[in-house]
Amino acid sequence: MDTADKNLLRLMQADASLSVAQLADKTAMSKSACWRRIQKLETDGIIRQRVTLLNADRVGLGLTVFISIRTNQHNSDWAQRFNDVVQGIEGVLEVYRLGGQIDYLIKAVVADMAGYDRLYQRLIEADLFDVTASFVMEEIKSTTVLPIR
Repeated sequence: MDTADKNLLRLMQADASLSVAQLADKTAMSKSACWRRIQKLETDGIIRQRVTLLNADRVGLGLTVFISIRTNQHNSDWAQRFNDVVQGIEGVLEVYRLGGQIDYLIKAVVADMAGYDRLYQRLIEADLFDVTASFVMEEIKSTTVLPIR
């Protein structure tokens, strides 16, 4: 990746609605060269996808919850069942397998506490050992922009 690619990535992360013409103008390259670079960044897997970020509150998903999970089953069958369960739950945004005291961390959005209870009922289908939820009271920083240097 050269400087031009990095400049494109910075611009696209900040505003994915910029047209190829606008990106080309801001990076001082031709539209065709800019388009070829974007296609290569996509083909190489550097650009994963282009999305529109929504305001969760404005679409009725005002409660963000981080769910810590411990399991006493560290085998591939359980892991696959857990994966299948979380993949099928709407509102689960991110799932991480961790090292340390907690085995998995889930970030989810729901409308309210009743929505969390429904999500919890779906999660326990995976035969969990210990589940702890932390509810977001205030979002202090949230970004999807990676620091491209």
